[in-house]
Amino acid sequence: MKKFCWLVMFNLSVIAVFAPQVFAAAPATRVVIAYSSLNERGAGALLVARDQGFFRKQDLDVQLIFMRNAAVALSALSAGEAQFYSGSANGSALGAMASGLDLVFIAGLANKLNGTMVAAPAIQTVADLKGKNIGIQSIGGGVWMITQLVLEHWGLDPKRDGINLRIVGDESVMVQSLILGTVDATYAGYAYATMLKKQGFRVMADLTKLGVPFQSTAILARRSYLSTSAATAEKVIRALVEAIAFIQRPANKAAVVATLTKNLQIVRPEEAEEGYEVIRNVYERRVYPNVEGINNAIRLLGLGNDKIRQLKAVNLVDDSIVRKLEKEGLFQ
Repeated sequence: MKKFCWLVMFNLSVIAVFAPQVFAAAPATRVVIAYSSLNERGAGALLVARDQGFFRKQDLDVQLIFMRNAAVALSALSAGEAQFYSGSANGSALGAMASGLDLVFIAGLANKLNGTMVAAPAIQTVADLKGKNIGIQSIGGGVWMITQLVLEHWGLDPKRDGINLRIVGDESVMVQSLILGTVDATYAGYAYATMLKKQGFRVMADLTKLGVPFQSTAILARRSYLSTSAATAEKVIRALVEAIAFIQRPANKAAVVATLTKNLQIVRPEEAEEGYEVIRNVYERRVYPNVEGINNAIRLLGLGNDKIRQLKAVNLVDDSIVRKLEKEGLFQ
């Protein structure tokens, strides 16, 4: 009996000594999230989740990688170099789906058209855009989609009205092109719009007020990845929901503004404040993908692409994780 007790004590002492090392050695799950919109809407929740440690809280080692456009980001996803893509229902994403990539929308962070359309001081009315150059990031990309939907809402048609959608680069380059006079108008996030307004440029519209349905910022992943790593995807969404809740609490304004200022290349913190106020309202804690907004994108892009026209938004959404989180009361 004494020998048995001694062995038990010895084993417990071994566990006490080595167990902490074993548990400490368990690495966090490494995840790469690609994103291609360098503005507060497209990147805000991701950056806050990283800076405030919400990913780490979920035992995730997340690397956020900005890529110059959606096509490059989706190539990384297809090759397995990234596991998630934060982007919109743009031509690259829908085109990849139409071509057979098993890509699905698993969460919707910003589910309505947002941002601004900013123009040179000489542009006084919507009609003044006829015959002018509007800066975009890429054909079929999120900014192209937004611009097309805004022009459609205003009753303008690029071909009929001689409007040239000019590819100039990412959002910071589009803003610089407007300042230099290379383009006459461009889409701009709210922080950039505030800066431009101070320099005399005209904010033609706050797009949130137009009421146009659009899947503006979503999290996408491959079905094949979800089949083996659904738990990891759930942790990513949990972290982002916590980040959105953090953003929406007024007491956290300074921390969010600091994150936006540091990561979006904004010179002065006050220029990020309007962007902060907007994402507080644009982001939704009930992060369901927006089927109506995806259908809107399919309708527009399908005019020139038969394969995209045949897509059905309901088949491009997997909201199983979001439904699970809602049942748990996470969105309350």
